[in-house]
Amino acid sequence: MTTQTQAGQATGLHGGRLVAKRLKAHGVSKLFTLSGGHLFSIYDGCREEGIDIVDVRHEQSAAFAAEGWAKATRTPGVCALTAGPGVTNGMSAMASAFQNASPMLVLGGRAPAFRWGQGSLQEIDHIPFVEPVTKLARTAASTAEIPGLVDDGLRAAATAPTGPAFVDFPLDQVFMEADAEADGEASLPDPAAAPAADGDALDRAAELLRSAERPVVMAGTGLYWARGEEALVRLCDELSVPVFVNGLARGCVPADHPLFFSRARGTALKGADVALVVGVPMDFRLGFGGSFGDDTQIVVIGSSPSDRDHPREVAAELYGGVAATLDALRSGASGGPDRSSWTTTLRETENEKRAGEQDDLTDERAPLHPLRVYHELGQVLARDAVVIGDGGDFVSFAGRVIETYEPGCWMDPGPYGCLGSGPGYALAAKLAHPDRQVCLLMGDGAFGFAGLEFDTFVRHGVPVVAVMGNNGIWALEKHPMEFLYGYSVAAELQPRCRYDEVVEALGGHGELVSSPNELRPALERAFASGKPALVNVLTDPEVVYPRRANLA
Repeated sequence: MTTQTQAGQATGLHGGRLVAKRLKAHGVSKLFTLSGGHLFSIYDGCREEGIDIVDVRHEQSAAFAAEGWAKATRTPGVCALTAGPGVTNGMSAMASAFQNASPMLVLGGRAPAFRWGQGSLQEIDHIPFVEPVTKLARTAASTAEIPGLVDDGLRAAATAPTGPAFVDFPLDQVFMEADAEADGEASLPDPAAAPAADGDALDRAAELLRSAERPVVMAGTGLYWARGEEALVRLCDELSVPVFVNGLARGCVPADHPLFFSRARGTALKGADVALVVGVPMDFRLGFGGSFGDDTQIVVIGSSPSDRDHPREVAAELYGGVAATLDALRSGASGGPDRSSWTTTLRETENEKRAGEQDDLTDERAPLHPLRVYHELGQVLARDAVVIGDGGDFVSFAGRVIETYEPGCWMDPGPYGCLGSGPGYALAAKLAHPDRQVCLLMGDGAFGFAGLEFDTFVRHGVPVVAVMGNNGIWALEKHPMEFLYGYSVAAELQPRCRYDEVVEALGGHGELVSSPNELRPALERAFASGKPALVNVLTDPEVVYPRRANLA
């Protein structure tokens, strides 16, 4: 469906081919989707341009896979969702990506413009409801403007603050042809090249850090998107600053780095005189600012200003290139006091708390304690394994004890807390890193949201290994409700349900584990199987996760 012209001139191409050409120009190699008639021309364009079409079993998984691709590669992920319910099924993933600042482009089908308002199949205006959870939301008004809209969407997604963008295409516009230039060069912002924050705020922050006796770094997802990990390690090394991480910053400082801490976080944040808060909001995960001491001077560092007010007063705000800002701060804060006693104190606290976990890590009970599961799993995972969390209490325990050593090695739903994200994330992570272990941690509750994506793994030959903590309850709801009211409702699942047999029926490898001595061999067999696998571990429903976070 092309018109032959002289080299360099625009060619007549249908709208789906124009979409695909711009995706390819930006380096997009995968399109995650679920088949829908409104998208056929986009599929045809991707097939012609050599972009892999990866189809899933539910649109939420296609959108979560696009976000997972962004998390795995730090480049925009792309999904295509058919009109109406296809787009609404992807809404949770868009909202998740918005709160995680994950750069992704959602391509939507749309009822034809020439019939608009007459009741076409799946006709609804997507823009009003996707606009609050995207950085850009637009509809193509003509075939000729499609290339520019795709460029605009990808650019919006990749510009700080990064996040999801949405463009939908009326059926008539995306199937028609137009003479439109779609072969031009493409470029997106490079966060590593962004200039440092400047002005008095940088001088003030450097002065605070230089004089600090008990400094600390609390880094989060924004550090990862800004590619600031090497600059952070340089700062911590040269200035002897202890560092804590959450979100996608896990792995940005290796877990065996001498200045990396995790268990001593409460002691460190409360005791710090100066805290560098890098790429992480002071939300419920930081007690809305209450995790820090009353007298702690807080320096906020990020790629761009937040759209929220800080919940407590901060001493300085540094917005710009995170890597360049950290380097400038390191240079300006050199020559501070000896901090060895501070790091020694934190290391003693860290060691003490780790020692206190040993009984649970080696617990012989059956069904298993979740920490025993992670103790055994830790012996099987490679240093560069990508670990993905999709669950409540089971994944909360993982967040405490799973160690990460490289950027991009940990993914969880983030502050939006949406279950069902894991299979999409895992699909994308394994496609992005086919030679690395990808381990999906699932609660039995979370399996119900997207467990049928094991069919997707099988069809596409994607050997993700999932480890399930199966306690037969919604534990993060059951235990608190029983504490508050003496009873719980809507918190029960089937005990000992054979989800492993479901995976086997879909063509994967499944195992049931009911005692600790069975676990390690089952994990090793799962990774060696070369198939998508589920190790279904029966865990003790009486184990209560020690939740301390202030959710509201």
